[in-house]
Amino acid sequence: MSATFQPLWLKATFLLGISLIFTHELDAMTHNEWRVLPLTHWLEPAVGRVVFVVLHVPVFALVLGWLTSRLPERVVRGQFWVSVFLVVHAGLHVAFSGQPHYTFEGVLSNTLIFGAALFGAIYLLGCYWVGRE
Repeated sequence: MSATFQPLWLKATFLLGISLIFTHELDAMTHNEWRVLPLTHWLEPAVGRVVFVVLHVPVFALVLGWLTSRLPERVVRGQFWVSVFLVVHAGLHVAFSGQPHYTFEGVLSNTLIFGAALFGAIYLLGCYWVGRE
């Protein structure tokens, strides 16, 4: 089996995870997430909002470039590392949840955050399982 082969269910799992994290970033704007992050919490709200949004442009461009590479090995590696991030990101939310400006308590916010982590973990386990076949 090729190192870049992925069954459809595995690709779909990854796409659901990344869709949840991208949608979480929309939700994060409504929760002023920059007020929780160590590098931006001190910024005035108007400045923090702009910095948060502007910094997502190169991050998204790099991630999307990585995931749409013409080199299949690079795409699979990108999917792996993005999936690791999905799990770590949920852990960061748990770590930051005690802060006074943390407001991600609703069903929607938690479904986006922890759903992305769940699909990231399923993708990682699926890669392991498919690689063993």
